[in-house]
Amino acid sequence: MAEGPYSTRRANPRFAFFANAEVTLRDGTSVLGQLDELSSRGCYVDALEPVPVRTKLRLRISDGTSTCELQGKVIYMHSGGGFGIFGMGVLFEEMDAEQRSAIEAWLRGLAAQAKKDVGDNTVSQIRG
Repeated sequence: MAEGPYSTRRANPRFAFFANAEVTLRDGTSVLGQLDELSSRGCYVDALEPVPVRTKLRLRISDGTSTCELQGKVIYMHSGGGFGIFGMGVLFEEMDAEQRSAIEAWLRGLAAQAKKDVGDNTVSQIRG
């Protein structure tokens, strides 16, 4: 699971998750990005253009095999520290059953992988 300055305020665990993201603003502007983390209530997106806090948007997430489109809102933003990349925390808004199912399927896979990784590390520490 990803840790960071906001982790103590999170009610839902976040997992490292790398997928393509397309953010579409209400005026039709499209911003391409990369998802870095995913939870049941939101995600963290890196993009080359900043999107202001409180901006409502449509988010299209694609991991190469599955795609999910949903509504969200930017709840915080980080500047790229001079590298030209801006990170934003996106809170998902209301989801229908299909959207919820897609997010939950990704999270089940990520949780299973995290559990397997912990088990693999424990075995290597015992053998090491």
